[in-house]
Amino acid sequence: MVATDTERLTLPVDGSFTISRGSSETTTVVVVRLTDEDGRRGIGAAAPAAYYGESADSAESVLPELLDIAAEVGDPSRQQTVERAMREHAPGEAAARAAVSVAIHDLAATQAGEPLYRRLGLDPAAAPATSYTVGIDSPAGMASAAQKAAGAGYPILKVKLGTDDDRARIDAIRKTAPQARIRVDANGAWTPEEAIEKMEWLANAGVEFVEQPVAAEDHAGLARVGDAGFLPVAADESCVTAEDVPAVADAVDIVVVKLMKCGGIRPAIRQIETARAHGLEVMLGCMVESMASLAGACHLAPLVEYADLDGSLLLADDPYEGVSLPSGQIDLSAVEAGTGVERVDEE
Repeated sequence: MVATDTERLTLPVDGSFTISRGSSETTTVVVVRLTDEDGRRGIGAAAPAAYYGESADSAESVLPELLDIAAEVGDPSRQQTVERAMREHAPGEAAARAAVSVAIHDLAATQAGEPLYRRLGLDPAAAPATSYTVGIDSPAGMASAAQKAAGAGYPILKVKLGTDDDRARIDAIRKTAPQARIRVDANGAWTPEEAIEKMEWLANAGVEFVEQPVAAEDHAGLARVGDAGFLPVAADESCVTAEDVPAVADAVDIVVVKLMKCGGIRPAIRQIETARAHGLEVMLGCMVESMASLAGACHLAPLVEYADLDGSLLLADDPYEGVSLPSGQIDLSAVEAGTGVERVDEE
C-alpha cells in the first residue's frame, strides 16, 4: 500500500428511517481507500452507531491511525496482523476498524484478481436473499411502504415495531402484502411480558421470527421469550461480538452479525463460527450504510441462513455501487475482483 485517504459523506435516506429508538433523515459514513503502487484500490467505509458509543467524528478521528497501522504492515493479505493491531489500538471503534478491514480485504482480493467470496472459498449461489426494511410509521404509512417494496420485487420484509399499536401496523402490512415473508425487529422496545403477548399474534400473522424483542442486557428476558415457544428469537444488540455468543446461546435461536458492531470481516467470520458451534443460525445485518461498506458483508452472505443487507437500498442516493441486489437477491456472480465497489462518478 502506498497511499490512504478518507472521505466523510452525509447521505440522504429515502424519506426517513424510524425505529423504536428514534428517526433519521440522513446517515453519515466515512469512506476509506487504500491504493497500491499499481493504482489498484481497496474501498471500505465506517457507518458508526451512537447506540454503541461511536460517531462519524470518532471514526474520522481514529481512522488515520488505523490506516497508518495498515500501511505499516504493508501487505493487505496480512489481515490477521492488521486487525489484531487495530483492535488493540482502538477497541471501542468497531465501525472504523470495519472500514479498514473491508478495504484491505477488497485490495487483497483485487490484487489476486478474484472476487472476495472466492478468496474466502465461498459459493455465491448459497447467498440468501436480503430482506427489505419497513421503518416505523403510521399503519397506513407502513402498509404503503410494504406494498411498494413488495411491488418492486422484494419478497422478504423486515418490519420495525415498538409502537403504541404494533398490531394495527402488522395487520395493515399483511392486508397490502399478503404473500410477503415478514420478520419483525423491536430493537429492544418490549418488556418480556409484552414480547410474549405480541409474539403469539405475530405467529398467527405468519411472522418468521422476532429480532431483539427485549432490552440488550436482559438475557433472562430473552430466555423467557424464547421459552414461550411462539416464534424463533434473534439476538442483535445482545450479541455484538463472538465473545457475546455464549451468553445468549441458550436464550435465542439466531445471532445477528454486523461488521459495524463486531469490527470487520475476520471478526464477523469468528462470530458466525462461534454461533455455529453453539447450534445457532445466523443473520448478516447492517446499518443504514453505503455500498462502500455493505459489499464486504454481502461477500460473507453464503455463510449464513438469513440476510438483512438492505442498508444501501434505504438511501436516496449512494455514490458507491458494487454488489447488485435485484429483488433482494445478492448477486455476487457479477463481481470480477475484490468486493466490486467503485465510486459511480469514477467508473
